[in-house]
Amino acid sequence: MSVLNNTNAQLLTFFLTGIPGLESVHIWISIPICFMYLLAILGNCTILFVIRTEPSLHEPMYYFLSMLALSDLGLSFSSLPSMLRIFLFNAMEISADACIAQEFFIHGFTDMESSVLLIMSFDRFLAIHNPLRYSSILTSSRVLHIGLAFAIKSILLVLPLPFSLKRLRYCNKHLLSHSYCLHQDVMKLACSDNRVNFYYGLFVALCMMSDSVFIAVSYVFILRTVLGIASHGEQLKALNTCVSHICAVLIFYVPIITLATMHRFAKHKSPLAMILIADAFLLVPPLMNPIVYCVKTQQIRVKVLEKLNLKV
Repeated sequence: MSVLNNTNAQLLTFFLTGIPGLESVHIWISIPICFMYLLAILGNCTILFVIRTEPSLHEPMYYFLSMLALSDLGLSFSSLPSMLRIFLFNAMEISADACIAQEFFIHGFTDMESSVLLIMSFDRFLAIHNPLRYSSILTSSRVLHIGLAFAIKSILLVLPLPFSLKRLRYCNKHLLSHSYCLHQDVMKLACSDNRVNFYYGLFVALCMMSDSVFIAVSYVFILRTVLGIASHGEQLKALNTCVSHICAVLIFYVPIITLATMHRFAKHKSPLAMILIADAFLLVPPLMNPIVYCVKTQQIRVKVLEKLNLKV
């Protein structure tokens, strides 16, 4: 529970924030939060199980969907301990080491999910632009190598964050702004020079935002390819294969961009709005992605219903 500065160590505990003004009803708020976590974990585990056990789903698109489900599970399990402690037991304290470890996993899985969404946009472009060579280009081994490369990239990108936080000195301010630990939130509590943290944190955020730019570029090329298809029915069919991915992109990026903008540029921030958006950022994507893909992707929906012994 120690945080090291340049010359000495000091004991330190951070205090997380629940929902301001509603502390007395945290136990009731914990019910929908627990339900959302349970649905998110069950939904993503179901996606992984169905893809793993169904040979017909052993295709690049579904392999990438498995990576998305793994990222969502990582995000859920990263925030689950502190969220449950706050809302179930009203326990706001978190040790510095636990806080720094949590922010590493949250930022790591966030970047991993962003990377997977980027890969999936390229996958959709390739499937629409060159369907005949799609399977020969994206072989199983190539998909595995792509996934490993982006996972390693995410780890290396966020690895300096915990070490940069450990070198800071924290004085009297120990109250964090959210129900879990974020790098930009922790570094603001430091009473020593945190410019390195600020600039590297900005670099990480820009790297993640660059994924959204490349996703947008991918969809420009997808749209150009679709408009070149002669049949109107085939155009709609091609675009329909992208609907699930577009929903996943919006679900993921809207809260994270809003939260990042408010953190860095808003002068008069509403603490309640910040906390609700931050909680939505970790709760909503893992919950909604399995639902979106089950509803909008017929192959997934059919296989899930078959596993549940329900008629299609």
